[in-house]
Amino acid sequence: MESSQAELFRENSSATLEPVDSHPETEVAPKSSICNILSSSESTVNVVLFGNSSAVCFGDENILLGKEHVHPEQDKFPRRREISGRDVSVINILDFYEGEMYLDPVEYITGQLLNENNIHSFIFVLQQRRFTDADKRGIEWLQKTFGESVLPFVMILFTYEREEDSDTIIDDLKKNPVLEQLLQKCGDRYHTCSKSMNNQSEMKTLLEKIDHMVSENNQRCYTAEIYNTTSTQKEQLQDSKTQQTEDEAPGANLTVDNSSDAKTEEQTKIIEGDKEENPEHGTAEDRSQQFEEKQKTELFIKLNLTGKLEQKMKIADVLQITKPSSENDLVHTFLQRLLLMNYTARCGEGSKINQTHSDGKIKQTHPAAENADENDVYNDLFTRENEEAVQISLVHPMDVQMAVFHCSDHFLRELIVTKLSQCQYAVPLLVPNPFTREIEFPLWTFRQIKKSWKTTDKISNVISKEKTTVTTDDDGLTKITCNEKAIATADTPMVAFFRLGDVSSSKSQLIDSVINKKHSTFFHRHCPGSNTNRLLMDGVVEIAWYLPSGKSTDHFTDCVAFCNLHGDAGTHEKQLEILSEMSSVNVVFLPNLNKNDKRMAKLQKLYKLSKPMICLLSEESSHVTQTKAGKYKIGLKDRNQSDISEELTTTIRDLISKPSVTFKLENVAKHSGIQMDEELEDCKRGREAAKDLTNLLEGKDLSRNKEIHLPCQGRLWKNWCQMNKELHKPQGYNIELKKSKKQMEMKNLREQQKACGLREFMKMFIEKLNSQTTDEMVFVLKWITIFLDNYTANISSFRNEYYEKWSKILNLKKSHDKSGQLETEQAELEKISEKINAAAFGLEHILREIGQIYESNTCVQKNKKEIGKFNVSSLPRLVADLMISGFPLELMDGDTAHVPQIWVSAVLDEVRNKLGDQRVFVLSVLGIQSSGKSTMLNAMFGLQFSVSAGKCTRGAFMQLVKVSEEMKVELKFDYILVIDTEGLRAPVLAGMSTRHHDNELATFVIGLGNMTLINIFGENPTEMQDILQIVVQAFLRMKKVRLNPSCMFVHQNVGDITAGEKNMEGRRCLQEKLDEMTKLAAKEEACDAECFSDIITFDVQCDVSKLEQPILQAVCKQTAIDVAADMKDSSRAFSSNKSNLEKHILKSLAEEEDFEKVDSDESVPFKQYRSAGGVYAKWNITPDCSELPYWKWFVCKFQKDLENFYGKKFQGLGEIPGEWKMYTKEDAIESLNSYI
Repeated sequence: MESSQAELFRENSSATLEPVDSHPETEVAPKSSICNILSSSESTVNVVLFGNSSAVCFGDENILLGKEHVHPEQDKFPRRREISGRDVSVINILDFYEGEMYLDPVEYITGQLLNENNIHSFIFVLQQRRFTDADKRGIEWLQKTFGESVLPFVMILFTYEREEDSDTIIDDLKKNPVLEQLLQKCGDRYHTCSKSMNNQSEMKTLLEKIDHMVSENNQRCYTAEIYNTTSTQKEQLQDSKTQQTEDEAPGANLTVDNSSDAKTEEQTKIIEGDKEENPEHGTAEDRSQQFEEKQKTELFIKLNLTGKLEQKMKIADVLQITKPSSENDLVHTFLQRLLLMNYTARCGEGSKINQTHSDGKIKQTHPAAENADENDVYNDLFTRENEEAVQISLVHPMDVQMAVFHCSDHFLRELIVTKLSQCQYAVPLLVPNPFTREIEFPLWTFRQIKKSWKTTDKISNVISKEKTTVTTDDDGLTKITCNEKAIATADTPMVAFFRLGDVSSSKSQLIDSVINKKHSTFFHRHCPGSNTNRLLMDGVVEIAWYLPSGKSTDHFTDCVAFCNLHGDAGTHEKQLEILSEMSSVNVVFLPNLNKNDKRMAKLQKLYKLSKPMICLLSEESSHVTQTKAGKYKIGLKDRNQSDISEELTTTIRDLISKPSVTFKLENVAKHSGIQMDEELEDCKRGREAAKDLTNLLEGKDLSRNKEIHLPCQGRLWKNWCQMNKELHKPQGYNIELKKSKKQMEMKNLREQQKACGLREFMKMFIEKLNSQTTDEMVFVLKWITIFLDNYTANISSFRNEYYEKWSKILNLKKSHDKSGQLETEQAELEKISEKINAAAFGLEHILREIGQIYESNTCVQKNKKEIGKFNVSSLPRLVADLMISGFPLELMDGDTAHVPQIWVSAVLDEVRNKLGDQRVFVLSVLGIQSSGKSTMLNAMFGLQFSVSAGKCTRGAFMQLVKVSEEMKVELKFDYILVIDTEGLRAPVLAGMSTRHHDNELATFVIGLGNMTLINIFGENPTEMQDILQIVVQAFLRMKKVRLNPSCMFVHQNVGDITAGEKNMEGRRCLQEKLDEMTKLAAKEEACDAECFSDIITFDVQCDVSKLEQPILQAVCKQTAIDVAADMKDSSRAFSSNKSNLEKHILKSLAEEEDFEKVDSDESVPFKQYRSAGGVYAKWNITPDCSELPYWKWFVCKFQKDLENFYGKKFQGLGEIPGEWKMYTKEDAIESLNSYI
């Protein structure tokens, strides 16, 4: 292809432009006349723009590029532009180098380009402060395509978004040595201009710099002649490579067993053999690297990720209501499963592909032939046909994960890593770039991860300041300490695993057996979907944590980090250096090495380190043996995996129990030679802004910070809310007079709120948000959350005080204290509780303060709506942007149980202005406290409502979820507004106040939603009697105001897989209780209702969904390591039932069609057609589906129940046909779905 294109190019090549310096009159021309010289010799300036299209804003005002960006294959380049009176020919090949370095169209278009144009300048377009990995490869691509001789013609064009950034380029270059080297490669030639390229002065200066560059090149251009010389050299190199490949054909088709980190003998020769340079062919190592890069490029193309290395995927791209992805769409299948915390997220489909055809039938290796020997066992068993080709076509599951990681922006990466950690998977710690091989440390992705564990220690040791419990065992008293920490700042022992050379045993599998035998924390060769085509994992370091539960069965008594370097550590020296330096214990897998083996030098260096070391020898079968102090060896050959795991676990436990080096994630950043994502300019600015804010809180009394910095939401707001409730519930005489007095008092409170003004903290917060770009704003908010979590971590001292006081009260109750001390202690406990509540300080409190600033200024009209230089009316727009970008917004204040209507309405109006008049379906949730409501919503929609052990939702929060275009037609909605609420039966309330508060909350939540999920936790619904009455009463109130919300009962924590059948009695009890509660509530509300179905359309069989063994413990607490095992056993069932729940909800959305009432403009859903009145009240629509498999399955399933009910038997002519018994539950459901 290359040869034919080059010949065609040379045949059609026009005459090249002769250098201007060959003319006598131009040799003496002064520099000031350069522009004139160029004009006389070339009427047009030809420039090629390449680089990143995101660095440019296309539009009518764009002087250089115009309105829209068109791919070179579709564009009839060049485009003529007139700039400062000059005729400029612009050739736009932006984005062309991304992911296309090995594709033939590059050379074809390059040939076409130079066949018709002589290039004065190649302009590399980069966005200032947005230097990406793809940008680093831009010059490399240019050299590969146009040859080394192109560099004198290259200039870098930095574009900026804000005017003040245009003067900081020198400082930016000093901070980024890679960018500085890139600039030196281009002869230090650069120019800056606005991203919109609409400034005539900047464009004129650019042309002058191009003129100067042409002058420095002796008036030469880059011509077809130069390109032809480069092409010829490439052809000769390619021919020699082809010849050499044919000579080496016997080893060319050997497959690489990447899953076992092994290379074939032939590949070892290529990589580790003779490395003498050949000027014509390059080294064998170079050829291997080029082939590997080509494979990686093809992988990204196969995964439909071409261009995504540059244009990164964002959270908004994946956080949508979409149809389930097909198994062939590996990327979206992985993302969907992971975001919904599905246990199978990391399990590939490779085994299925290799075993089945697309129609699901098992593949026949040798279809029967007429004359074939049916007894030819050799052909049946030992011929492979195209098995190698099938294996090569498979994609390794970890390649899918890492490809998605590389193609995601920083916020999506953070979400992916957080979800991986919640699923108890190992997460990336050090990540080599697949093309530049630069090592990245993604510290930002760890910032949202918190872990909880219980440390055990003997009572004789130093008592911890944390909350402790003392237990007694055979060894005496044991102290159990509860810990909850951000994992990025936690100090823990760290055990590093790596191998030198090829080892037959699976390193990752052995680590898994040490952490938890029931769960594959690290993906290994025996995991589902694993295959030999692993391309992106070599050099990756993954990390996972062992989290003890405080039980005697724990492998370790404290949290331990485990790091796993994939691939041969000998070829990844930087990763090996970092791990061996920071680890507490090094574990090395070794083959049988000769004394003169070059790997012995690296082993010797590790062995000399003072820290403990365990060597696992693949060719020895010895038990654990101590070779010298702190050094051990264990044989792997012909030994039971369980025995090896036990010996390794015991040895590690003994070694880390002694004083040793501890590991902290943040300290990895101190090593040179690696890139850190937190060095991104937006992230650094966000951190600095957040730090400036939280510095204002340092040194202050925790319990008084809200009072000092957020005064509008304190006592004044609480008093206003209380008066507002009293205003709408008047009692006694002189009601109008009392109302008027209340209104005056409320107005006075608003004036006091307004008088508080903007405190320094809030003023700085609003300033920071108003001055940031969208990404910077998100970084600011996330950093504020991180710093505030760290700051309020000191609240643990209050909790310890609370714990001690509570223990004392329990002891007094047990002793039946009559001295009055119990009442005194309880009063003190209440004060401590108030202190804890006052010390709570989070982002939700800051946004709540903004709301109260807006409401107080809106209600008090004395002055203009401005505070200082801030326009108060802009505050809803600011928070609306946050809500659209994915942040939950507080709907109901949890401290006052009040909805700030003015503020919420203003924000939602701004959301509507920005998004347009969209169709929104509201889904709310209601249930008892700590029953996993937030976790269920997170698992269903991939959201991130706050969940944590002992930390319950207060109030109500709402978050927008976009519906994908393909689903809008089916659901008839554009967005789903998901509302997470605080729980009923909150222990902080007592007596009648609990009942009153719960009634208000249930009425609010049910009235707000189109559908409400009633969350029942536990096996027995009868325990929910009080809750059911609250729910029924709320629905009765909805009927009074002519609202028709629907509901679904979600029954979580069904422990037995057969609980669906066993719980038929429970369903009956639920229906009876609902009917009973309906009668009681109807009396209180003075309504006429006999059963729950009189209030809303409800089918106990359809509108009750069961979630078997939910993963709430695994997701919320992440404490005990056996949670991972529970997760493995339960997550698949939970995900399946959760999917059924989602389908039921989405089906209900589709059914919410209007059905007009008789003689009325009102409408009801189709499902409630009888309530339309008139003739419809007598309708009884039932589908004729008696022949459906559903009824055949139903009769078989409930045969005995039917026989008992009717007192008859299925026998004789009424005997059930045998084929009916072959139908499964899935067949029954599918038949109903198909019929409907």
